[in-house]
Amino acid sequence: MPADLQEKTDRYERLLSEALDEAEPVPPPDTPLGEAAAEYREMAAAYLDDGRHFRENDDPVNALAAFSYGHAWLDAGARIGLFDVPDGGELFTV
Repeated sequence: MPADLQEKTDRYERLLSEALDEAEPVPPPDTPLGEAAAEYREMAAAYLDDGRHFRENDDPVNALAAFSYGHAWLDAGARIGLFDVPDGGELFTV
């Protein structure tokens, strides 16, 4: 695997994993927005699992795509106010 792809895949897996740890849902869980926050987290976690599965099966391109998509769910949720996230840093674009 080319070094650039390996480095990016490693970085995006770490980014998604850390973002999942940091993203705290804002709306109450028993509201429509709370349900949306749970769905966004669920999608991000599923993409993290998928990416790890692809890595285990020597498919770094799809692993990188899965990690990127998963992070996009969390970042979008943070931008629309579903998650409280840290200010600054590299985890979120908010």
